[in-house]
Amino acid sequence: MDTTVFLHWLQGAMASSEQTTPKRIIRFYQQSEYQRFIKDWSELPNGKAALKAVKQMPIIRAISCRLPVEETLARFSTGVWIEDDRRITVHAVTPKSLMSEKGVPWGVQHVKAPQAWGMTTGHRIKIGVIDTGVDFSHPDLRQSLSRGINLLNRSMLPHDDNGHGTHIAGTIAAANQMQGMIGIAPRAQIYPVKAFDHNGSAFVSDIILGIDWCVRNRVNIINMSFGMKTRSKALLTAITNAYNAGIIVVASSGNDGKRRSVDYPARYPQTISVGATTRLRRVAPFTNRGAHIDIYAPGDKIVSSWLRGKYHEMSGTSMATSHVSGAVALLLAYKPGLSPADIKWILKRSTQPLRGSKAQRLIGELDIMRMLQAADR
Repeated sequence: MDTTVFLHWLQGAMASSEQTTPKRIIRFYQQSEYQRFIKDWSELPNGKAALKAVKQMPIIRAISCRLPVEETLARFSTGVWIEDDRRITVHAVTPKSLMSEKGVPWGVQHVKAPQAWGMTTGHRIKIGVIDTGVDFSHPDLRQSLSRGINLLNRSMLPHDDNGHGTHIAGTIAAANQMQGMIGIAPRAQIYPVKAFDHNGSAFVSDIILGIDWCVRNRVNIINMSFGMKTRSKALLTAITNAYNAGIIVVASSGNDGKRRSVDYPARYPQTISVGATTRLRRVAPFTNRGAHIDIYAPGDKIVSSWLRGKYHEMSGTSMATSHVSGAVALLLAYKPGLSPADIKWILKRSTQPLRGSKAQRLIGELDIMRMLQAADR
């Protein structure tokens, strides 16, 4: 492919775009073509400044930029392809405010995390939480946070302006047993990756950059409490890269109450796909379910940390996913070196049976003590 011709075409197409023009991802088949394209662009007059206007994703040999829908890559079909840079949203419903929370939340108790703390607390396990950021001042999280990254404003810490990411972080690794709450893996480390804005919305390209950051910073687990309805080859490539690097990717199935479908990225086999249950060990009515689900976990009326040192109750497969990420942290600290495939196999074979529907008998609910016992076999 002639990268010079392609570059001139792209600059012309971008010049005709506006703020309302949709974002699109352009991917290169060959690493060498991508590198030459970036080099050629940077060497143009004002090229380095122009490159800052696009999102570079070297992990998948791609860029994201605003490009009119009528623009296609037909003439460059041998070397590049294009997909929409879609919006993706967090998987939780409207929160309910609470004044305080003391001790062990019901979900943490329900999956038997406290019984496991004599054997494992998730010590030194690194969990990338790609979400809305985190409240760094929350007393229950201070011991559990690393700096992370703010992909929306790289000069700032990944401060949470929504609340969802703080809620997820609390369930995974809150550690304030005396005055506040305690999460599943209280000695694990949360690496907050802010890819979502104050509305709980992100572009696929932001998620890909978050995955890339997690791979480069060698996290052990990535929590993905979000999803979308459409498949993205670019996102799948990034998740496959993380999986091949030995990172366990835990993803929420979605909150549409669908019986035979789950959202992406949870539908990809390289993830651990999580549905939500209630206190009664029943499948929550809001959760997506079906053959793509790997495991269920508490997701109904879950209390966890919130902004400004507060606590909120939330429901959603987001909340279920954070229970599983915490459990995987306990397992990895207990048995270091397990691969993503090992961990999925251990989780699936050690679940508790669910109550109710016969269809759910093959897929059960998280039980941390049974999980650790299965790892010993």
